[in-house]
Amino acid sequence: MYLYLATEEDFDLVPRELLEHFGTPQFVMQLALDSTRPLAREDVARVMTNLREQGFHLQMPPKLEPYLYHGNED
Repeated sequence: MYLYLATEEDFDLVPRELLEHFGTPQFVMQLALDSTRPLAREDVARVMTNLREQGFHLQMPPKLEPYLYHGNED
């Protein structure tokens, strides 16, 4: 999962419960968001709104579909 912050390293607006379940955050990248440039797995407008209104945005991992992963059936 990814936690977008409006300001780098500013976790003050992130609910304590979320941080407890999230684990130790690790900086991955800094993005310049623009409404004309889509994100791969999130709606950029929603991310920007959440950053503006909440100070953070939580991106959950994609839902895994078991039928996509057959694995070794031995």
